[in-house]
Amino acid sequence: MGRQRCSNSDQRSLSECFHVNQYTAQAMDIVLHYTDYYFFTPYVYPSSWSEAGALRQIISLLVVTNLGAAAIYLLFGMFSYYFIFDHTLKKHPQYLPNQVQREIQYALKSMPWMSIPTVALFFAEVRGHSKLYDNIDDSHYGWFGVIFSMVSFLFFTDMCIYWIHRFLHHRFFYKHLHKPHHIWKIATPFASHAFHPVDGFLQSIPYHIYPFLFPLHKLVYLGLYIFVNIWTVSIHDGNYRVPKVLEEVINGAAHHTDHHLYFDYNYGQYFTLWDRIGGSYKCPSAFEGKGPHDYLRKLKAEGKLCGSSSSNGQTSNGKVCKEE
Repeated sequence: MGRQRCSNSDQRSLSECFHVNQYTAQAMDIVLHYTDYYFFTPYVYPSSWSEAGALRQIISLLVVTNLGAAAIYLLFGMFSYYFIFDHTLKKHPQYLPNQVQREIQYALKSMPWMSIPTVALFFAEVRGHSKLYDNIDDSHYGWFGVIFSMVSFLFFTDMCIYWIHRFLHHRFFYKHLHKPHHIWKIATPFASHAFHPVDGFLQSIPYHIYPFLFPLHKLVYLGLYIFVNIWTVSIHDGNYRVPKVLEEVINGAAHHTDHHLYFDYNYGQYFTLWDRIGGSYKCPSAFEGKGPHDYLRKLKAEGKLCGSSSSNGQTSNGKVCKEE
């Protein structure tokens, strides 16, 4: 039975109606709860389809997951591309023709496939099989437990993604799964989600299994889910500015750029910890004056960069001027 809104004419008592809404909010994922209440129930599904029905929940989760992921990717990707990404990097010799369009197309084609196993995990959460909870009072340690869970989520997922990512660089798996993401040597923010579907899902698994292993507040989980997507965009934005004190700790865009360029380094997601432990840490070339921006400045000084005078006194419309 679809949710009915309480009114004075409702045959049920207000207390009964409140109980139904309270139960639904606790039994269902918070996003699904609100999309049901404001959209699916009044405008999409027939009243005979129960909100607790498995088929309805799976369909709704597929729709919400795909639209939500695409919205986060495109909105934050566009913001980063237009306001943060340095467009001079598009003159780099390793920047591909029509790269932005190709990144977006690849990402949007992969997302529906990635969403299928993702929704299976979301469905398990919705059915109450995870350790997600609704109220601060449900945390054994109150606010301290909530804050600690945020920190532990970051360290747990960083550790797991490091090893999954490194596993994907094994020659047996790399060619078939991870290589498509490494096509983008000089990445833009839109490369952030341009993965093979299996690759993308494997690297997302730690985010999804955490609430099955450890208690986590639903709103915190939702916030962290959005955060990790924004972070993924940010490490592909070519902006290497990190507070000096954190350069040795945070795995930012400078570190990840070298991962794309040099392949066997800086597998971490947020921190450099596991790269240091695993022997794969590389000080970013940008911090040593050898990064992509430095290379472009060198080309410009030599008159080989697009728009500058070449050695034969002409300018070129290409990325690198070639002598005739």
